Amino acid sequence: MSASEIVFSNVSKFYGEVLGVNRVDLRIPAGITSMVGPNGSGKTTLMNLMSGLVHANTGSVMVRGISPRQPERLMKLLGYATQYDAAPRGTTGYDFVQAGLLLHGFPKAEAERRTWAALERVGMRQAANRKVAAYSKGMRQRVRLAHAIAHDPEVLVLDEPLNGLDPLVRAETIALFREYAAAGRHVILSSHVLQEVDVFSDQVILIANGMIVAEGQIRGVREEMSEHPSQYLLHCRDAARVAAMLFEESHIVEAKVDAEARTLLVMTKNRDAFSSALEGIVLRGQEIDSVLPADENVDALYEYLIGGCK
Repeated sequence: MSASEIVFSNVSKFYGEVLGVNRVDLRIPAGITSMVGPNGSGKTTLMNLMSGLVHANTGSVMVRGISPRQPERLMKLLGYATQYDAAPRGTTGYDFVQAGLLLHGFPKAEAERRTWAALERVGMRQAANRKVAAYSKGMRQRVRLAHAIAHDPEVLVLDEPLNGLDPLVRAETIALFREYAAAGRHVILSSHVLQEVDVFSDQVILIANGMIVAEGQIRGVREEMSEHPSQYLLHCRDAARVAAMLFEESHIVEAKVDAEARTLLVMTKNRDAFSSALEGIVLRGQEIDSVLPADENVDALYEYLIGGCK
C-alpha cells in the first residue's frame, strides 16, 4: 500500500437503505484532485470516508498509509474544511482557528503563532477578532480554510472551498492549492465551479449516483470516451461547403452551420480520421481559419457523463 497515495479499495457506504457510494476503487496521487458531480452524487461521502467522519460498510480506505479508523494519527496528517459552519456561537475567527491547534496538542505559544500565520495566509488577519457569525459567506469559507491548514497537514480535504469567494480571493485560494500541490501534498476538493476545474486541477474525478464515472486528467478522460463523439468548432470562409464535404466521411455524426455561415460545429467518432479529412478539404481549396476542441473541459464531460443524472 503506497504511503504517498489515498487509496479506496472496493469501498461501499450505505446510510440505512440509502446508497452513499458503491464499490469505489480509487488511487489518488499527490496534487490537486477535484471531485465533480451533482448534489447527492457521493462527493461528500468520499470526503467523509477519507477523513474518518464515517466508515465504509465494505472495503478499505488508506490515506498516505494511515487508516481513517486511526483518528489520532490521521488528524495530524489531514486538514478538513466542510462547507458547513463549524464554529461555536459567539466564537471569533482567531478563537476558532486556535482551538483546533490546541486540540492537536500544540503549546499555547506555538498555537498562537500558527493561528496568526494561518489567518494571514488566507487574508483574514484584520477580521480575526470579529465573531464568525458576523462574517460574510466568503469570510467564513476563508476562516474554515485557515482552520484546516493551521497545523500544516499533508492532506487537505475541502468541501466546496471556492463557493462564495470573490474573484481576487478565489485566485489567491487557488494559488494556495497550487503551493500545497507543488510541495508533494494532497489537495482534495469538491466544486460546482466547473469551468475552473480544468484550469487548476491535476486530475478530476466525476461522480454520479455513488459511483465513479471517470477519472484522470481532463484530456485523458475525454480521449478514453470512445463511445461519445468528439466535438470541434471550425471557423472557415464557407462553412456550408465544408460541412457538405465533411458529410462525405462516415465518421462524421453531425455538422451544424451558424446563421452567418462562418462557424461550424462538428461531431466525429474518429479524431484521426477527422484530422485527415480536414487536410484533404484544405488541399481541395477550402480555407479553414481555426479548429478548436469544443469538449476538452469539465463542463462538456459533465454533460456527457453525469448530465443525465441531475
